[in-house]
Amino acid sequence: MSYQVLARKWRPRRFTELVGQEHVVRALSHALDGDRLHHAFLFTGTRGVGKTTIARIFAKSLNCERGQSSQPCGECRACLDIDAGRFVDLLEIDAASHTGVDDVREMIESAQYTPARGRQKVFLIDEVHMLSKNAFNALLKTLEEPPAHVKFLLATTDPQKLPVTVLSRCLKFNLKRLLPEQIAGQMRQILDAEQIAFDADAIAVLAKGADGSLRDGLSLLDQAIAYGGGSVRADEVRAMLGTIERARVGRLLEAISNNDGNALFAEVNQLAEFGPDFGLVLDDLAALLHRIQLRQLVPEHVADSAAEAEDVARFAQRLAADEVQLYYQLCISGRRDLALAPTPRAGFDMALLRLLAFAPVAAGSAPPPPAPRTAGIPASSAAAVVQRSQAAKDEAEPYRGDGASLASTPAVEVARASVEPALASAYTRLPSAAVEAEKPQTATAHTLADVDPAPAVAARAERASEVAPTTVQIAIEPRDWAALIERANLLGPLGQVARNAALTAVQGDVLKLALRAEYYAMLSPAMVVQLQDKLSAATGRSLRCQFEQASGNLETPAEQLSRTRTARQQQAEDDMERDPFVQAAMREFGARIVPGSVRVDSSLPGA
Repeated sequence: MSYQVLARKWRPRRFTELVGQEHVVRALSHALDGDRLHHAFLFTGTRGVGKTTIARIFAKSLNCERGQSSQPCGECRACLDIDAGRFVDLLEIDAASHTGVDDVREMIESAQYTPARGRQKVFLIDEVHMLSKNAFNALLKTLEEPPAHVKFLLATTDPQKLPVTVLSRCLKFNLKRLLPEQIAGQMRQILDAEQIAFDADAIAVLAKGADGSLRDGLSLLDQAIAYGGGSVRADEVRAMLGTIERARVGRLLEAISNNDGNALFAEVNQLAEFGPDFGLVLDDLAALLHRIQLRQLVPEHVADSAAEAEDVARFAQRLAADEVQLYYQLCISGRRDLALAPTPRAGFDMALLRLLAFAPVAAGSAPPPPAPRTAGIPASSAAAVVQRSQAAKDEAEPYRGDGASLASTPAVEVARASVEPALASAYTRLPSAAVEAEKPQTATAHTLADVDPAPAVAARAERASEVAPTTVQIAIEPRDWAALIERANLLGPLGQVARNAALTAVQGDVLKLALRAEYYAMLSPAMVVQLQDKLSAATGRSLRCQFEQASGNLETPAEQLSRTRTARQQQAEDDMERDPFVQAAMREFGARIVPGSVRVDSSLPGA
């Protein structure tokens, strides 16, 4: 007898053998035992979670020769034929390859005839969302009022593509993605029955790789058995999947927490020899940080193995809670950006370097060296970078949402040390804007004053090398706002927000800005920090921005520019009409100026 893959050999044949879909089994069992059956059922869920398996068991329950029940015998001719896929009254249709209206019409015609052997004729339509619009229209009437001897069982991985007219005619059951523990339990049971040796760690890795699908998990298990020559061992499974052992992930985090770049990349070089999936390595590192944070904040919800629990507890003691959050976010962002990197290894290296750059500086140790791009700054300019007064520091300290200061957290201390701007006594004046702004209307009390949460402050440290300190400070007045935007080279969404705000007042190093409501909604703490960085770099001052949602009319740089462009356009059209050559053409040939055809050179100032 030829070999049968595990996913087919161990396909559940009774409701009691199903894994992880108890909510569906309970509803169907009550309906079958109480003879309260709907005529159409829709099973949805990701691949390999049991949609068609449940439909086949349901068909067997309807047609078992010992009577309709939630526990078919599995021994009668009808049950055996359904399991073998040769029961004439169970018609399985793959909608992915039978999408047309003719296929549906043939099925509808068949539905009119009574069953040949069983009590019920069952139509199982897999991937039903693939049917064409015309096919759905042809099915609707029969789906709503089928003959008494017909049941429709529909299965799909994408229920959003189904017409609402179909959804309203079916009882819908959402099948869950299986947990790794559920998949691992089924794998152990199968391997014990097959008398195949295995490691517990190997099963855990396979269950995680299944990604919620038991069928995918059993396919991986088949592959692992073949790869291991009849056994399932952890090292071989990791080599097959491109994953690494958890101890290596712990060594990566150990080097990062020790701020030891040499040890970190020595470990990375060893990892690279195994050719791992670097995205999965970042996933494992993020998962470790997740468990560490749980240990720190809700320890009663941590359920690690004894060996792993020791590492998690050790890191939970060594790392501050905000550091764990920062590291986790950097792992997630690095994982997301991996596809954009020149090579997976380069993207992985840069993700780890970001974690290393934000490692806390030990007390009494030297601050991190400046970024390479600042190496060309003269020593005299570097010496001009001085500490602000304590009063100014207190004024600029970031606060959490509950009002508590974040100045003492390690991430903020690193950020502050990295972004202190140069101070000097000389002041210059910005040239005034071309059109002097009128005084803005009073703003509402809804404000983002002192917005500078810890994640955004940590992001400021990452951008510190981009802020080139100036040795000359710039004095600022409200009328200078448009010129200041140009000086700071504010582009993209940040420039859009700035140009639709009005500078209402300057109080020391605090800029009070009124922002239109439609742009206020897109404002974020990270954007405020980025704006402060760019303005500080352009003026040589450590500026803070306090935004208010404006009410009434505002004279913003965007409105000034719009008014200037409108005036230029009107002037260009007037000049065109007064041009003697144009007037002659209009007189002699009946020519006319096509509305909107006059264009102003956008490269001109203010255009």
